[in-house]
Amino acid sequence: MSDQRVPVLIVGAGLSGLSTATFLGLHGVPALVVERHPTTSQHPKAYGQYPHVMEALRLAGLERRYLEASVLQDVRIMIGVSMAGPIFHTIDEALWPDLSALTTAAWGGAGQDRSEPILADRARELGATIRFSTEVVSFEQDDEGVTVVLRDIPTGERSTVRADYLVAADGHRGGIRGRLGIGGHGRGLLHRLMDVHFEADVPADLPASGHVLMHLQNPELPGGYGDLGNPEQLNRYLFGVRLDERTQAEDLTEERWLELIRIAVGVPDLPVKLTRRGEEPVEIRHWIADRIRDGRVFLVGDAVRIVPPNGGFGGNTAVMDGFYLAWKLAMVVNGQAGPGLLDSYEPERYPYAETIAAHGLAAFLRAEGQELGEDAMQADPDPVSQLYFGYRHISDAIVREADDDGAPMENPERPTGRPGSRAPHVPLVKDGADISSIELLGRSFVLLTGAEGEPWAAAAAQAAAELGIELAVHRIGGDGGLTDPANTWATTYGVTESGATLVRPDFYVAWRSRDASGTTELTGALRAVLDR
Repeated sequence: MSDQRVPVLIVGAGLSGLSTATFLGLHGVPALVVERHPTTSQHPKAYGQYPHVMEALRLAGLERRYLEASVLQDVRIMIGVSMAGPIFHTIDEALWPDLSALTTAAWGGAGQDRSEPILADRARELGATIRFSTEVVSFEQDDEGVTVVLRDIPTGERSTVRADYLVAADGHRGGIRGRLGIGGHGRGLLHRLMDVHFEADVPADLPASGHVLMHLQNPELPGGYGDLGNPEQLNRYLFGVRLDERTQAEDLTEERWLELIRIAVGVPDLPVKLTRRGEEPVEIRHWIADRIRDGRVFLVGDAVRIVPPNGGFGGNTAVMDGFYLAWKLAMVVNGQAGPGLLDSYEPERYPYAETIAAHGLAAFLRAEGQELGEDAMQADPDPVSQLYFGYRHISDAIVREADDDGAPMENPERPTGRPGSRAPHVPLVKDGADISSIELLGRSFVLLTGAEGEPWAAAAAQAAAELGIELAVHRIGGDGGLTDPANTWATTYGVTESGATLVRPDFYVAWRSRDASGTTELTGALRAVLDR
């Protein structure tokens, strides 16, 4: 007999686990989160949130909190020998590309040490319970649920939890994936590094002065490489060097760290104060799980893929894993969808995991000055915004059109509005205030229609009543105070003013009808998407 029954048990209180708990709560499902560490991450890493992530966080009521916690707005990314030069490449102009044509969301700049507490607080506000210093002893799944034995680490006390579903957000080494027998592939370990925090007043006239994230290519450093950054305060730095056959962790004494720091800065007599030294090596890996679902267990975050930190895709993708999985779990748990909806998780998210792993590997190899190889993305998509707004979801939870070519990506700057694509941003005005069409989405399924789309309201009401779901209808250009000043929404979404577009809670187009002739097909489309 279990001590507790929960709809969803999440193992891991990192970015992916806390995101899953937050968005489950947003859709009315309180989750139990267990984490073996005593707190959220204390390490300043995984900086930055892409605008598509900020859109999801806006939906969760967290956009302002993230912007207030952001520290990366004025950071340059540089590659060179030292802060004193020579500098090989500066990519500050690409750090925050202008995506204002695609979204009204800003770039975020919060680190993981600030991001995780924000998510944890919001998850609790939405009903989640988080138990730190708690580890999984064992789990067993059957046709009805998952039984998990937990252990409170400080006391050793064990308890049993029965959950409808288990989410493995326990990272690459967490154990859930391994116990399921799910393997992985990729280059594996790329390198190991040790890091140190230090304070120093770096001369303002150095080429890499100011806020910087710097990839060092310097033969005087162990392995010839290093990473140096001060995203939060000008005089506080994080510095990492490689471990190799000539340099091991025990070789990095205080004297050796001071020597290496001065080499990295390029000032031999620089006064330096060490403030914290890393206790164990950090591993940089390229790895992807062979599958991301096993029955009632779903993998998210680093349990799915490990990518080098270049580009910041690991943390961003972890947050979005939770966003994309949570609404599906919630609708199944709440009896609004059949279990087949969950079959769409792997075909929709796995191709993107592979893409992001290839992109992250390529960014890492370029920073190292190495050849890319076949498993690395040879060139960024053109435009690069495809990585954020252009990837498509192809699964049975989408009603694909007959002429759909199945392309995994499309150019979001020339949106098609077709099912499987992300709902495009269109500037609208609601009750006199400027909004994005994206701000109409996310809480439930949404039906967008135009000035001539009055028949869709009745069709939507009938479908919602028949299926027992919430289906919001927004008539753009009708008499409800929602207008399209540029008269572009219908063209952008590929319909007429009498047509309609059905959008899922994750901002993806599920189905569309180019005109009002499809009103009789709406319920059937929803049944197909929801496995009803």
